[in-house]
Amino acid sequence: MVPGSNPGIPTTAQAPLRYNKFMQFGGKVNLNKELISRITDVRNIALYVFIIIVLAITWSGVRAVQTNYELQKKASALRQKNTVLRLENENAALENKYLETDQYLELAARQNLGLAAPGEKVLLVPKAVALKYVDSSLIASGTDKEKTRIKDNRPSYIKNLEDWRDFLLGRKLFDD
Repeated sequence: MVPGSNPGIPTTAQAPLRYNKFMQFGGKVNLNKELISRITDVRNIALYVFIIIVLAITWSGVRAVQTNYELQKKASALRQKNTVLRLENENAALENKYLETDQYLELAARQNLGLAAPGEKVLLVPKAVALKYVDSSLIASGTDKEKTRIKDNRPSYIKNLEDWRDFLLGRKLFDD
């Protein structure tokens, strides 16, 4: 203590004293015991348990949302795949139905077998003679069909419409 100072008022040279039930060794407080008593207080332990329960519930909720999102993605992908397969089946059924029609049988007989309807004459023209009067750039593009399809940047619906037009008009039915 500094001479001439009041013992009840702390000075800068003297640390403030805290008086409580843990005072030992000449009035100094053992801070470790005080901290341990605060931590182990029943109210604080209940608070810690509450915080742990809230964190566990939050974590399980987040996991449930994540699992639900993943399952929804899988279900959506399976629905899309199912729709595509159903459309492919419908297309195959329509194609089979068309292949059974008389129109297709007549067309196939004319093109593949060289047959004609009664009263018609069939003229077989050799390929070299038929291509003699055709522009060579058209012939080259016809033989490089795969290359032109790769370079073709038109939307698929336009290509599809042109393919149907060519099919119905009897153009490019079979690849030579």
